Amino acid sequence: MEFEWDAANAQANAQKHGVTFPEASTAFSDPLAAVLTDDDHSDDETREILIGVSERGRLLIVSFTERDGKLRIISARAATPGERRKHEDNPMGGFRDE
Repeated sequence: MEFEWDAANAQANAQKHGVTFPEASTAFSDPLAAVLTDDDHSDDETREILIGVSERGRLLIVSFTERDGKLRIISARAATPGERRKHEDNPMGGFRDE
């Protein structure tokens, strides 16, 4: 997999959420990661959300899209305790209250 991101957005994300995009990219290697469509943010392009464990062992919520064959990371953050519980109870069912 090849990744890309906006450098300014990556820096802002790391400051706000404490998750770097290089770390977020490692969550895509989690064999138990779940990918969900992000209908709330897919007006201009199809966006998806990956829920997976990074190489640092953190459960991350990663927003991304595919552009020109590359995965473009838009944002990444650690899952909240509630999101973690919901994901652990139903790994393929998402993490949000519907």
